Amino acid sequence: MMQTLGVGHIRTLVIEDNRDICENIGDYLDARGHIADYAHDGISAMHLALTEPFDVIVLDLTLPGMDGLTFCQKLRAEAKLGTPILMLTARDTLDDKLMGFEAGADDYLVKPFALQELYARIQALYKRSHTKTDELLTIADLTLDKQTLEVTRSGRNIDLNPACLKILERLMEVSPSVVVRADLETLLWGDDKPDSDALRSHFYKLRQAIDRPFGQQLIHTVHSIGYRLAELNDEKSR
Repeated sequence: MMQTLGVGHIRTLVIEDNRDICENIGDYLDARGHIADYAHDGISAMHLALTEPFDVIVLDLTLPGMDGLTFCQKLRAEAKLGTPILMLTARDTLDDKLMGFEAGADDYLVKPFALQELYARIQALYKRSHTKTDELLTIADLTLDKQTLEVTRSGRNIDLNPACLKILERLMEVSPSVVVRADLETLLWGDDKPDSDALRSHFYKLRQAIDRPFGQQLIHTVHSIGYRLAELNDEKSR
């Protein structure tokens, strides 16, 4: 189940093979104005985590396809994603918790748990990852100051229109994840999307400013899905 992210909402990926637990968590978060997307196995969860921007991941350890520890290790070591992870498990020994933290988890909640505590921990992880230290976004030699909206690359100032600034900020916030076209269109126009391919026009302008004067391409098209901003060696994603 995929939903469009609204401004000010916490978007949580709940990875749990017990569908009743997923529904309980989702209903609780939805009632508080947040958004929950679901995956019931490790493989599907990895695909979502790599292609969608999430603020927090709630991860069960016992999963089909790929267990939670392996998922966490791959997300951190191979995908280089720093999305906060809250592990859920019935294993409550100190060794189990240490293994979770060593794999890259940020917090640990033992089953059975109260939904109020889960919610509080999700909020805490979100706040911790969105502190003032994140006001300066940096990818390679490209920087964006979210307070002043100043964009520079290799020390050179870059002027962007408001639409391109919004796109760039979203891409840099979730880098190296992919942002799907629908999310970018909603970001720019809400429910009143233009008939023409205006998004493509904005990306042309953004590439002309961000990439063309420099030696390394940072903006990449993921065909039929969306766009990402990252240092990539794979030229197929151009």
